[in-house]
Amino acid sequence: MNLRETIDQSPMSSYQWLIVVLAAIMNLLDGFDVLALAFTATPIRTEFGLSGVELGYLFSAGLIGMTGGSLFLAPLADKIGRRSLLLIAVSLSAIGMLGSAFVASSFALGFWRAITGIGVGAILVGTNVITSEYSSRKWRSVAISIYAAGFGLGAVLGGMFANVLQPEYGWRAVFLAGAILTGLFLIVLWIWLPESIDFLTDKQPANAKIRLNRIMAKIGLKGEWELPPKSEQKIAHFPFTQLFGVQYLRSTILIWLAFFAIMFSFYLVNSWTPALLKDAGMTIEQGNGVGMMISLGGTIGSLFYGMLASKWNARNVLVLFTIATAIAIIIFILSSGTLWLAMVFGIMVGALMNGCISGLYTLNPSIYATDIRSTGVGWSIGIGRLGAILAPTIAGQLLDSGWNKQSLYTAVAFIMLISTVSLFLLHSKSDLPPKS
Repeated sequence: MNLRETIDQSPMSSYQWLIVVLAAIMNLLDGFDVLALAFTATPIRTEFGLSGVELGYLFSAGLIGMTGGSLFLAPLADKIGRRSLLLIAVSLSAIGMLGSAFVASSFALGFWRAITGIGVGAILVGTNVITSEYSSRKWRSVAISIYAAGFGLGAVLGGMFANVLQPEYGWRAVFLAGAILTGLFLIVLWIWLPESIDFLTDKQPANAKIRLNRIMAKIGLKGEWELPPKSEQKIAHFPFTQLFGVQYLRSTILIWLAFFAIMFSFYLVNSWTPALLKDAGMTIEQGNGVGMMISLGGTIGSLFYGMLASKWNARNVLVLFTIATAIAIIIFILSSGTLWLAMVFGIMVGALMNGCISGLYTLNPSIYATDIRSTGVGWSIGIGRLGAILAPTIAGQLLDSGWNKQSLYTAVAFIMLISTVSLFLLHSKSDLPPKS
């Protein structure tokens, strides 16, 4: 039987679940690293005397790095392997966090945030591939949901570290803790992370057959597996242009619009909520607490979306999530004056928004045929990153110009509804009953 079909149809082994857990922990560290700035924004702003726009630039620096990591570093995996890419990316993330802990200016902090972002952007691509490849068809959606839930847990961990470390050791201690945790996990990955199965079978590097059979034995599929004939076929043209052909033009525009709107909303809410609640009268610890509730809700939402999408139409579930998110954002900001209400609705906002992110990653690959799928998915994520980059800076400009937090978050709710319309008009293979 074909190797890929064998993995798809076989039960998940403990070794496969171990790889899913490793990917989830990498995503957890991403959540810690990316949102560490959100939980330390107030003391950083005070120390360096930053305006709202300047603080927004710091938020965007990491997101710019993430875009560069996804578009320019991640493709190296096709030459050096997924495992090597992830080891390099995790190293960059750890170095970026370490550099952030010892800066003397906001410019230097922005530089190290960009380095961190490059690592995080490449990690996202690599872990998605690893999770998908090592999951069976039956459990793939659950595995991806577990992997996606790691980001929210990491953000909660970052908030906890911020609340514990900042009062006594200052904001730099939060970045130092992230660097240490990421560095320690790099050692774990070096020992236990396997190479991509598709890389071994398609690229066939040195000792590929030996490495492949060793992995298959750990999965529980013992025997002598042979490598397929190595393909020498070259791509004759750049597949990017096919995204705008007659077959895909409409779907490409709609999925890009959905990615931009959801990522814009997600990163604005996650980046600015702790600082805005502090300005509204909460303590730093209380604002961070609400931020953690949003992230905790994200973990719940990712798993909840995966469960629903495995039973019902994935696109329709995602449309409902975007509508519910818009409503929850408005209720959240209107209730932000009361701590317990803000926490309750913060969990709801986090759950729904992260469910939307999981939905996008589930839906996107089904739009494009196999020969252009990586290009289609990569560019959709890139457009989403553009929204993520612009969101914190635009929010800072609006706040500096006199907008209050209620007006800002109401506008975010309307942006979420743009994604609702886009997804409603989108047609893809996800309109069929889910297979994974």
